[in-house]
Amino acid sequence: MSDTIDTIKQQIGENTILLYMKGTPQLPQCGFSAQAVQALMACGERFAFVNILDNPDIRTELPKYASWPTFPQLWINGELVGGCDIIVEMYQSGELEPMIKEAVANAPATSSEG
Repeated sequence: MSDTIDTIKQQIGENTILLYMKGTPQLPQCGFSAQAVQALMACGERFAFVNILDNPDIRTELPKYASWPTFPQLWINGELVGGCDIIVEMYQSGELEPMIKEAVANAPATSSEG
């Protein structure tokens, strides 16, 4: 279990914008993940993702680590932003895109992209 938490911490630490989701951005496996991906893609920046369907340990442990029970989960600069409803609401209100652009602009050059 601690290995899984270490993996989660590493993923969050190494990726400026990270979406834990069901499926992939090209082939989301649930409607909530699809909506989150659409909002993120509309912001025009690359983001990393982890398909929790391929990672059952992360699927089990991340909700406990994050104190957030559902997927998708959007992390920006190591902080949990929220799930689908929050992502979509922030996009519609105009809050998400500047947050994404600022995170990318301030990201270290070694940040992974996915």
